Amino acid sequence: MSDATPKATGPVAPARNRIGLTRADYDGAKSTLCPGCGHNAITAAIIQAAYETGLKPSEVAKLSGIGCSSKTPAYFLGESHGFNAVHGRMPSIATGVRVANHKLMLIGVSGDGDTASIGLGQFCHLVRRNVPVVYIIENNGVYRLTKGQFSATADVGSTTKGGSINDLMPIDCCALAIELGCGFVARSFSGDQKQLRPLLKAAFAHRGTAVLDVISPCVTFADHEGSSKSYAYVKEHDAPLHDIEYVPYYEDITVDYEPGTTREVEMPDGSHLFLKKLAEDYDPTSRERALSVLHASRAEQKLLTGLLYAQPSLKPFEDELNLVDEALATLPQETVRPPKGVLEAVMEQLKTGKGMTAGAGGG
Repeated sequence: MSDATPKATGPVAPARNRIGLTRADYDGAKSTLCPGCGHNAITAAIIQAAYETGLKPSEVAKLSGIGCSSKTPAYFLGESHGFNAVHGRMPSIATGVRVANHKLMLIGVSGDGDTASIGLGQFCHLVRRNVPVVYIIENNGVYRLTKGQFSATADVGSTTKGGSINDLMPIDCCALAIELGCGFVARSFSGDQKQLRPLLKAAFAHRGTAVLDVISPCVTFADHEGSSKSYAYVKEHDAPLHDIEYVPYYEDITVDYEPGTTREVEMPDGSHLFLKKLAEDYDPTSRERALSVLHASRAEQKLLTGLLYAQPSLKPFEDELNLVDEALATLPQETVRPPKGVLEAVMEQLKTGKGMTAGAGGG
């Protein structure tokens, strides 16, 4: 006689990534943003990309400024380091953190106001110095915390919820980053997880400044008819450059595409980004082509998304500074503190001017 009694089974163990962590290990605090906010979708993409890539939370530092976007680092990688800077000053903090401990991976989250308005100068100098940080701009075109006024990225002709029309030219953070020599520039949409996640993974693998401008609709002040940053507008005007597939360095490269239809970009850590062509044979390694298509898309009122420009071979900031291999923050005080004789020699040079380089006094 057979035993028809079902066997008891225990709870299914959660899946673990290559370093033994579950997806829940990459969560943070519960979001306090409005339900439906695009920023929450970006947070979900960061969590999933970090889990799939196998980032170690303890080796990540999250940085932000001020704004709705700058609250989001609290919502992912709860076991990571974090620093919430003053408005627009996150790039300076990122630079300091990188110099103090270049073993940490930096994820900076900013907004269109935090980056393109009060923090524009800071952003420009971070990019031109090629400070290794994944710089995510959560771009909704409005100042959400001050009730929805236009930000510096608002498109000409877009309207506020109250009906005001924007007549000022927008700042295109991607075009600016490319012009300043950034080695990784991409644009995506918070509602397109399929595109956003591989771009995040590739940015994690980039050794230098990686700028991701993510259109992230504000459901309270910028999701109405007339806003060029609304869900409906972005979906209607989105013009993807390519389909994207990312293969990390620790996996075999087995991407199945027809010959001649893909472009491969190798990242500094050995991982690969595969770009499957859509409308045109786009070369993401051409700076001139990237700027050209951005200008053309603006004239055609299209939102160009995908990997816009990549130059992984650029030297990162710490190489230019000739930093020692060991993180400065871990060195003992007797190693980093100059002896009295060295300080006296420096003071003597300042008094006499001998040994000083031309223009050292600034202007």
